[in-house]
Amino acid sequence: MLLLISASASLLYCSYKKKKMANLHSFLFALVLLLLPFSSSSTALNCQPNQSKFARTITVDQSGNGDFTSVQSAIDSIPEMNTQWIHIQISPGKYREKVTIPVKKPCIFLEGAGIRLTSIEWGDHEATSTSATFTSYPDNIVAKGITFKNTYNLDITKINWWGEKIIWRQAVSARIKGEQCAFYKCAFLGTQDTLWDEKGRHYFSNCYIEGAIDFIFGKAQSIYEGCVISVNIGKYPPGLQGCITAQKKEWPQHSSGFVFKNCVVSGTGKAFLGRAWGPYSTVIFYNSTLSDVIVSEGWNAWNYVHHEANFTYAEANNRGVGADTSKRVPWEKKLNADQLRRFLDLSFVDGGGWLAKIPKLH
Repeated sequence: MLLLISASASLLYCSYKKKKMANLHSFLFALVLLLLPFSSSSTALNCQPNQSKFARTITVDQSGNGDFTSVQSAIDSIPEMNTQWIHIQISPGKYREKVTIPVKKPCIFLEGAGIRLTSIEWGDHEATSTSATFTSYPDNIVAKGITFKNTYNLDITKINWWGEKIIWRQAVSARIKGEQCAFYKCAFLGTQDTLWDEKGRHYFSNCYIEGAIDFIFGKAQSIYEGCVISVNIGKYPPGLQGCITAQKKEWPQHSSGFVFKNCVVSGTGKAFLGRAWGPYSTVIFYNSTLSDVIVSEGWNAWNYVHHEANFTYAEANNRGVGADTSKRVPWEKKLNADQLRRFLDLSFVDGGGWLAKIPKLH
């Protein structure tokens, strides 16, 4: 009898404990859901000091006349969880190295001597996720006057051990993952998957971006202003069609999208303005010059055929042979002035005014 009572008591206690744990798990799950909106990348902190000066300047010079001879060693010298703008001044030269800025090293301003003088180059290609010549994980990263180049696909005469021509690989020049990142007068050179604009709010000003297939891709929320977008698929065998963007907006409530303002689209061969990497893919071309490299259809649904109504692909106020929209796909969006303004205003990426808080450019 005592054993029966003891067993019953034990069962009651176990039942109570399970209910208590279940309630705890429910509470924690609800708490996580509540906190998710506040843990998004849009809450990136600003760096100090701002606008007029840097806390420190580090120099990089291959000849040995600077603090370091490689860009990566300069980045490695910066302490984790840095909250002050650090200036890395890179002298002219071709820096043959892979460069990675770890997630715990925000507030770095990389400045080269101009895209014709300062370049960071490498040729990885085995996997998209590891191929980038330059990878930036943290928030608040700025670059100016630097060429980022993945050399792998650019040599079209490559021959393997068996005498066969090497096929293209996904070879990334730059991968940008952080919040509040900006690039001024930079160049991104590649063929397939040149610029992985992966996530976060980004601003590209007066940059040069070259590639053939999906060469601006990702799910970031970005404005490209005054940029030159150059299609290079014409250098390769005839009959191939390229694609400028592969934007990956995944949910209707997300605010990701690529906006091209006051740009020039040129190059060789033929290419789509974009194809859908995500079910709500969003790309806008506005007040830009589009050359005859643009195919008349303009856009491609790719793996989302029959879901075209979800895309936001739009063009407005463009010029040039490639701006003729008379033969565009019927599901291209026609946005009114208010709808366009939501994308075109700098606030699309500049919530909180973080761009004005970047140290003044030289």
